[in-house]
Amino acid sequence: MQFSNFGQKFTQHSGILQLMDDLGNALNSDKPVNMLGGGNPARIAAVNEVFAEVFAQMAAENAVENIGNYSTPQGDAKLIAALVAFFNREYGWGLTAENIALTNGSQNAFFYLFNLFGGKYTSDGLDTDKAILLPLAPEYIGYADVHIEGQHFILVKPQIEAVEHNGQSGFFKYRVDFAALENLPELKAGKIGAICCSRPTNPTGNVLTDEEMAHLDKIAQAHGIPLIIDNAYGMPFPNIIYSDTTLTWHENIILCFSLSKIGLPGVRTGIVVAAPEVVKAVSSLNAIVNLAPTRFGAAVAVPLLEDGRLKTLADTVIRPFYQQQVELAVSLLQGEFAGYPLHIHKPEGAIFLWLWFEGLLVSSQMLYQMLKEKGTLIIPGEHFFVGVDIADYPHAHECIRMSIAQNADTLAKGIADIGEVVRGLYDAQGKAV
Repeated sequence: MQFSNFGQKFTQHSGILQLMDDLGNALNSDKPVNMLGGGNPARIAAVNEVFAEVFAQMAAENAVENIGNYSTPQGDAKLIAALVAFFNREYGWGLTAENIALTNGSQNAFFYLFNLFGGKYTSDGLDTDKAILLPLAPEYIGYADVHIEGQHFILVKPQIEAVEHNGQSGFFKYRVDFAALENLPELKAGKIGAICCSRPTNPTGNVLTDEEMAHLDKIAQAHGIPLIIDNAYGMPFPNIIYSDTTLTWHENIILCFSLSKIGLPGVRTGIVVAAPEVVKAVSSLNAIVNLAPTRFGAAVAVPLLEDGRLKTLADTVIRPFYQQQVELAVSLLQGEFAGYPLHIHKPEGAIFLWLWFEGLLVSSQMLYQMLKEKGTLIIPGEHFFVGVDIADYPHAHECIRMSIAQNADTLAKGIADIGEVVRGLYDAQGKAV
């Protein structure tokens, strides 16, 4: 059987397919697996109790309209209204219902947005290929393969700065190389369709500063292209972000949110805040691809937005939980790698740690296979350098992403496996210090 070019592209091996396969297989395995690889959020008892209350109330009220009827292609009207009220109350943006569309998860939203703004443009009979500019490598693994034809990304390698965390050395932080970004030939030639960044960044937990965001916004406006911001882990929910930040919106910014990381990945609910013309485009795509977005996530989120519990959970339960997880994981890693060249990206948010094994001669893909054989899953770093020629960039082969969403026992066992394998590799290279 032969597939079309579309079929061949979307059935080939990809990093996101590997990640999701590993996640599903680990959850269904009868063998113990230290699952430090996937993007599943933690199961936090206090959060689940609130969800259970909402589910019980839905059942008591026989609220079948939320699952027994389609929404419009734009999404559930009650959730859109609740989001308009919430964002205007919190930030004073002056949104209307024309500024919000819902999707079946944020991955669905980025499939739409990257194909709306990246790819072939035709104007006055002339064809131009435009790319999505990712201003800071590494970036989210799920972006890489979403274009219907080819891969239309340009990614700027980061500046790497040694920093401290809680007064301790051994940490680093990626910074946007604005000099390289602003001098990109493609940007000057009008071959960029949009700029996109995640904040906090998946995989590193890096949080772009307000100054960096303002600089990116200024560049986007100067070139007449939108700035797309992925808030899957950021403000205002789940708010897994530990530095002082400001959330800004105007009609040249496209903000993307999700219910996944508050603990509801299975309801597949993404939120797009944008100019009305973008919302109409997303709604049109929804109608063709999905008929309409799912309504179950909306049924859960509406009461939590209206009475303020969603933001309270984010601020007082979810964020503190992950801050504790970060410090536990960092302490375990420091114990495993005392005297070895491990660098940890400064943890500023999200649910991961990004580990840099400087000078390790084994690629992170090979390290992934070695750890998988021991029963510990991580994600190799190569997949996150979308649009970068990693053959000439050793740093991309020296990094891995590990989740901190698991319980303390799983973290300890998984980090012990990472320590044992990597220390052995360093010892073979004579790299212990």
